[in-house]
Amino acid sequence: MPEPKTELEYGGDPFRLLVAVILSAQCTDKRVNMITPALFDAFPTPQSLAAATEEQVYELIKSCSYPNNKTKSLLGMARKLIDEFGGEVPSDIDSLLQLPGVGRKTANVILSVVWNEAAMAVDTHVFRVSERIGLTTNSKNPRQTEETLIKYLPKEVVAKAHHWLILHGRYVCKARRPDCLNCALTSFCRHFTGR
Repeated sequence: MPEPKTELEYGGDPFRLLVAVILSAQCTDKRVNMITPALFDAFPTPQSLAAATEEQVYELIKSCSYPNNKTKSLLGMARKLIDEFGGEVPSDIDSLLQLPGVGRKTANVILSVVWNEAAMAVDTHVFRVSERIGLTTNSKNPRQTEETLIKYLPKEVVAKAHHWLILHGRYVCKARRPDCLNCALTSFCRHFTGR
């Protein structure tokens, strides 16, 4: 997969990607992509979302996981974007981490997808696949996985590697039953070779 990309549909707009990634926590991209068209129609900009009520947002996102918390995060994020960042999605991790609903994984998704930075977002797929195939060894948490991958992967492939690992984990190297018979990585995979 030479040009992997996010499966979240956001139309190339950094604000919309930020909204979609916040919604994607503990939720599938498929579900998020079902929710966001109506949400983006109603609130296409940080300004319009910042002016929304909790009830308006909740009604549009209630089919995703943790809709109460995500409603508060989305409204807080939009208001902070307006108040402190001129309505623009920041391009550095420290500023992104100041936004409600944005943790390290979300910030790294924005940095890699929007700004093409060598940032490694570690979700459950990246964490599991990295350990299973042998890119990491005994990582205790996502931050350790991130640091190991950043240390050893060539900088120019880090943004792509995030998507490679996610997609591999979703469709081939699944949590319960890895599909080793249809995997192109078996010759050097620690799980498959037992090394």
